[in-house]
Amino acid sequence: MRSYYIHTYGCQMNGYDSERIAATLESAGMFSAASPDEAELVILNTCSVREKPQHKVESHVGKLRQNQINAGLPLKIGIMGCVAQQEGDNFLKRFPYVDFVLGTDNIDMLPYALNEIASGKRLSETAMYGDGKFHILPFERKDSVSAYVTIMKGCDNFCSYCVVPYVRGREKSRSQREILDEVKRAVHSGVKEIVLLGQNVNSYGKGIPDETGFAGLLRSVAETDGVCRVRFVTSHPKDFSEEIVRIMAYHPNICPCIHMPLQSGSDEILKKMNRGYTYSGYRDKIVAAKEILPDILFSSDFILGFPGETDEDFEHTFDAVREIEYEMIFAFKYSVRPGTKAELFKDNVPDEVKTARLQRLIEAQERIISKRYEKMIGAKLRVLADGVSKRGGNVYTGRTEHNRVMNFRSDSPVKQGLIVDVRLTEVKRNSLYGELNK
Repeated sequence: MRSYYIHTYGCQMNGYDSERIAATLESAGMFSAASPDEAELVILNTCSVREKPQHKVESHVGKLRQNQINAGLPLKIGIMGCVAQQEGDNFLKRFPYVDFVLGTDNIDMLPYALNEIASGKRLSETAMYGDGKFHILPFERKDSVSAYVTIMKGCDNFCSYCVVPYVRGREKSRSQREILDEVKRAVHSGVKEIVLLGQNVNSYGKGIPDETGFAGLLRSVAETDGVCRVRFVTSHPKDFSEEIVRIMAYHPNICPCIHMPLQSGSDEILKKMNRGYTYSGYRDKIVAAKEILPDILFSSDFILGFPGETDEDFEHTFDAVREIEYEMIFAFKYSVRPGTKAELFKDNVPDEVKTARLQRLIEAQERIISKRYEKMIGAKLRVLADGVSKRGGNVYTGRTEHNRVMNFRSDSPVKQGLIVDVRLTEVKRNSLYGELNK
């Protein structure tokens, strides 16, 4: 096998894992194909947080098999990520044309898997690390202005709807030294923005006596030479602290935007979800953060139609979105995940009700954002340039400090990785438009 193609589903952590997978394959002498039709090995790096992505994976496997038959060419298929962890040997049994299945802790086994399938064998490995630490071997990154860096994995919160503790395991942290070494290598390769990843970054370092907590790590990354911007996801509300915000306020290269999922504005639903906080407690943390750092903005996740969610419960969620005025929301209809506590709950909210609630929430959020940015027309925004826009010509693209896509015109070339001042001129549904401020 010489050529590979990776299709990534799900969160930023899966994106980071796909970078590691690609680096491993290329160190073995393989190269990236432009499409799965041109590849000898296709890897699906999967997500099982919601029902829809898992169904997409299974459908995708079937299409790959059909393409394999139609083309009459050999094709090896590998399944990695959360669905692989969840299904394990079952995937090999259900799909006899899948060659290997590697779980979330088994990326380093990929060279061994390649050797096994080259000799005609099939492989499934989903063993997870048993101790409180985990390690990531150094790998070569593709040229990029921004880089993900996983600082921890797993979760100990066991929200009633969530499969993460089962497919990513319990919380495990990398050492600060290992993380900072990776940050320095990324900066040396030209990266300007570091995005720290974890299912709950607030839990970083717990159970490891020699490590600082997340606040200390955040400070160290921000003070690393060459790091122009720092972001992090995700923060669980129940253990989010003011110390993090104070460090953000002290270090201007930490972007003033925090992803802190609320999931529901109803205390009754939050209790059923086992989230560990109330809406008023969540709101108080946001108010306190804004007193320390006035320009801070928040983004959030929401689940609509959780079992037992009444019209009144939804109205609490709707009111929360309007009160907090998020910079972004990511909202989804509830779908039951096997093995979770919520699987035992009666999913009694009709799909058409879930859809209506989802649409109403999204429309409310769009009005909030339109109103906010229309008031800012003419304002100067700091944008990290990421190169020429798909429009080409003298239109460039980048992201603001609050992680908004910004397309902007410039009469002179703008080098990737520069932070430039852009005057906001127009607001559209999915992006902002502007002109380079001279």
